[in-house]
Amino acid sequence: MPSNKPSTNQALWIKNPLAVFSGAISGADAERDLRGGVVVKGTTIVECVAAGQQPITPIDQQLDASDMVLLPGLINTHHHFYQTLTRCLPAAINQPLFPWLKTLYPIWSGLTPKHIELATEIACWELMLSGATTVADHHYVFNHALSEAIDIQAEVVGRLGVRATLTRGSMSLSQKDGGLPPDSVVQTEQQILDDSLRLTKAYHDASEGSMLQLALAPCSPFSVTESLMKETALLAKQQGVRLHTHLGETIDENDFCLQKLGMRPVDYLEHCGWMGPQTWLAHGIHFDEAEIQRLGAAQIGIAHCPTSNMVLASGICPTLDLAAAGCHVGMAVDGSASNDSSNMIQELRHSLMQQRLRYRADQITHHQVLNWGTQGSAAVLGREDIGVLAPGKQADLGLYKLDGLNFSGAHDPLAALILCGASQVNKLMVAGKWIIENGDDTRAQLNQLKAKHHQLAKQLVA
Repeated sequence: MPSNKPSTNQALWIKNPLAVFSGAISGADAERDLRGGVVVKGTTIVECVAAGQQPITPIDQQLDASDMVLLPGLINTHHHFYQTLTRCLPAAINQPLFPWLKTLYPIWSGLTPKHIELATEIACWELMLSGATTVADHHYVFNHALSEAIDIQAEVVGRLGVRATLTRGSMSLSQKDGGLPPDSVVQTEQQILDDSLRLTKAYHDASEGSMLQLALAPCSPFSVTESLMKETALLAKQQGVRLHTHLGETIDENDFCLQKLGMRPVDYLEHCGWMGPQTWLAHGIHFDEAEIQRLGAAQIGIAHCPTSNMVLASGICPTLDLAAAGCHVGMAVDGSASNDSSNMIQELRHSLMQQRLRYRADQITHHQVLNWGTQGSAAVLGREDIGVLAPGKQADLGLYKLDGLNFSGAHDPLAALILCGASQVNKLMVAGKWIIENGDDTRAQLNQLKAKHHQLAKQLVA
């Protein structure tokens, strides 16, 4: 469990890892250059050590990493923490997106502050135990009891010591207005804008090494009004925060936009003033070639959610096309009602497998998906201080042991992490502090939390 002790100025050499990935799409030469490990001091990496070399920095402590693979901390760019309470719900398991949402909205309307607290804590632990050092959440369900849902999340991530981007989601179009959600989980535009301003002023930290950032995130074109989309874009610009929404997830969404708005989703995005590098989109699947070029020219970010897209049969994100056009591509687990897990290292494996159905095997490599989960995700969130192992960057990193039966006989440790199916981290560091020092011990300590969370989940759907 996290000690939350402040980072010290002692220099720690994480020495001679079994394999290492820098964060870039690097290849063997760059991996070898980092095989001596990294030196951490305070909250940052101060030195990268070449294979067979000694650090220049005077060392106070050493950690022998010769039986572990070293990665930059994984970065999740899209989630719905509250959905951990409705995993594998029988009524929703085999549904496409729109019927799936209509099935679940009435259940989610019963969420309470305690649900949000425990769901956030469970989701964050699940992400951290899989190697994530930065989490992102898109919370958009605000019933009468959840006016302070984002405040609750901010308290939890601060207590856990994980880096976070929390997005103030919103829904203003209920079923009576032609939207999908019930009246009980929508708010007025003024309520949404007022709370968005309050939260950005209270929590957003734009400084280097920030532990908590805020973004504004109307749920989707089919759940908010045009005026809210436009006003949110203006507010985000005034406050210097980023914008996030779901877009291009399904063909049904494209059809809805054409029928209700008279334009395709990308046209609508531009119409509302969202086309710019401040915006990242969840899913980004159903775009034509011209739209991909427009999104790339605007440097839009894409949160690639392969598992969710497969579970809901939504489609396959054109990742390489989007990246070639100029988009930033990062990884995301999406909500745990459509994944139904929050495991980042497994998400990378799912991406590799899914994307090879669209692109060649030599284009979708283990280096590529590792890059999406680290440096690519950092770019999606607009951050240059995380996602890579390099001097001056934040000391966010994960160490994985390849000691399971599934790794026996593996010849390339870094490739094995993805292809053989790693699922848990052994050690996790955020901003120079060990958040997880032994993954197995941490899992054992979470039994009481799991029991409380599971009990609340059963009560919610009763």
